[in-house]
Amino acid sequence: MHLGALGRLPLAGALAVARAVLSALRERLGALCWSLAPLSLPLPLPGWRRVSAPSPATPADRRREREEDDASLTPTSVNYHFTRQCNYKCGFCFHTAKTSFVLPLEEAKRGLAMLKEAGMEKINFSGGEPFLTDRGEFVGQLVQFCKQELKLPSVSIVSNGSLIRERWFKKYGEYLDILAISCDSFDEDVNILIGRGQGKKNHVENLHKLRQWCREYAVAFKINSVINRFNVEEDMNEQIKALNPVRWKVFQCLLIEGENSGEGALREAEKFVISDEDFEQFLDRHKDVSCLVPESNQKMRDSYLILDEYMRFLNCRNGRKEPSKSILDVGVEAAIKFSGFDEMMFLQRGGKYVWSKADMKLDW
Repeated sequence: MHLGALGRLPLAGALAVARAVLSALRERLGALCWSLAPLSLPLPLPGWRRVSAPSPATPADRRREREEDDASLTPTSVNYHFTRQCNYKCGFCFHTAKTSFVLPLEEAKRGLAMLKEAGMEKINFSGGEPFLTDRGEFVGQLVQFCKQELKLPSVSIVSNGSLIRERWFKKYGEYLDILAISCDSFDEDVNILIGRGQGKKNHVENLHKLRQWCREYAVAFKINSVINRFNVEEDMNEQIKALNPVRWKVFQCLLIEGENSGEGALREAEKFVISDEDFEQFLDRHKDVSCLVPESNQKMRDSYLILDEYMRFLNCRNGRKEPSKSILDVGVEAAIKFSGFDEMMFLQRGGKYVWSKADMKLDW
């Protein structure tokens, strides 16, 4: 259409034609700009911007990007395995007793203070068996320090429960938010088969005693169970509901090379391993237990920040524990770069929850 004809059209029609003409001109100018691009001629157009194609990422680039992401991680929840020693011999254990080393108390406190400064809100003490060191006094003093001095919102312990005495609750119970007791079966013969047997002591009877002490001393009670070949067919609904823990953590048996499988391992956990389908069937059988918190191998491997007895972060991304340098030597920010921690998976598995007993509103 000749531009002079616009004057003979109604206003609305004239505007529509004008817009169409301008659009066509813009397309032609755009094509001209791209054709002249190799000449580097500056031909700016309103609303246009040239976007460079991204260069292919090399493995080194991807590793550098991952380290940059790790450098910005906050150690919100940390699991400190301060000892490898244990009085049980669980066949699937993946933090086995390769050393008897335990940090001096003041050094451990220094590291915990560094973690608090870096953003830690929850500390979980584990092992080995944490109550084996100095008859529970070591972990007791750390619990008190974290709650009283560092004022952490949540302080917890994972234990097999066999060495805990009521006097410990009287002395340190007020500083502890959560006590998690490992119990893989309510059949004592199965517990012995797994490696939780200890002479004449009954693991299940002791579990109920600890549950009562947690009520009396206002400590939130939690149960951890590792589902494996020997307990995968068990129905635990009735017993778990009777104990009424705040959380029932159900783990799929996990292999870690050099710990419970492969060369140099102190355990042969292959005979305990179950399939993903077996694990799902166990979960389905217990789906009506409201406190159930399932953790498959996929969720567990990269979603925990684990410190070993030297306060080194343990990276499990490659199926074995690869330690960083100690936070005591290089600081939290430098060490956490090599932790392998997947913060998104941590959140997806429910790693952040109401973990301070002051906020739980429990009927003790």
